[in-house]
Amino acid sequence: MKFTVLSLFPEILRGFFESSIMAKAVERGLLSYELRDIRDFATDKHHKCDDLVFGGGAGLLMLPGPLGACLDAVGAKGKRVVYVTPGGRLLNQAYARELSREEELVIVCGRYEGIDQRVIDEYVTDEISIGDYVLSSGETAALVLVDSVYRLVDGVISGESLSEESFEGGLLEYPQYTRPAAYGTLRVPEVLVSGHHANIRSWRLKEAVRKTLALRPDLLADGVLTDEVRRILLEISAEGGCDGHHKED
Repeated sequence: MKFTVLSLFPEILRGFFESSIMAKAVERGLLSYELRDIRDFATDKHHKCDDLVFGGGAGLLMLPGPLGACLDAVGAKGKRVVYVTPGGRLLNQAYARELSREEELVIVCGRYEGIDQRVIDEYVTDEISIGDYVLSSGETAALVLVDSVYRLVDGVISGESLSEESFEGGLLEYPQYTRPAAYGTLRVPEVLVSGHHANIRSWRLKEAVRKTLALRPDLLADGVLTDEVRRILLEISAEGGCDGHHKED
């Protein structure tokens, strides 16, 4: 899979692609990337890429000329072109998984008040929001999008790790612990050091349900609940509800 990212500040993005799991995936040939500077396509000596908004209002808007020329240079038409914007469709795990199946994503990083609507009409296939808030940098939003997508590409991360993460199966991930078994006055739940895999699985599922109920009950309302999850919800209700903290069984 290839990520082609168009930005006025590509230096903000470069470190991400050259670090950690992403860098290893690029070395292994699982992923590739291209960062394009929109300013390279400005036609004036000052490399101007923004101007006032027609109709008035605060702020500046990215000019369609340089951005459109940059999109043409990467052959954007006919590809999945994403514009990250607070006015877009909300990103979730299912959407990220859908995008991970593409051979290439072209991602446009907005700045200032955003980009000219004519560029959106001409090139953009997906307007995506990473949450109900506003950022000053389209680059940071683009990195969130890339991070959510690339890790789902086959071979980047083990299938076992992905299957137990938050939002897989409609639940948040259960609490996790590592050494030492005693940390101050707090101890790892005994079931996790028991070696009894069936009990560990049951504990983890119940704690995932408990955490989801406390922090994201909307996921339980929207999801298709299994009989096992329904039974666990009844158990938690009988125990007096959920305060968001794990309890040993």
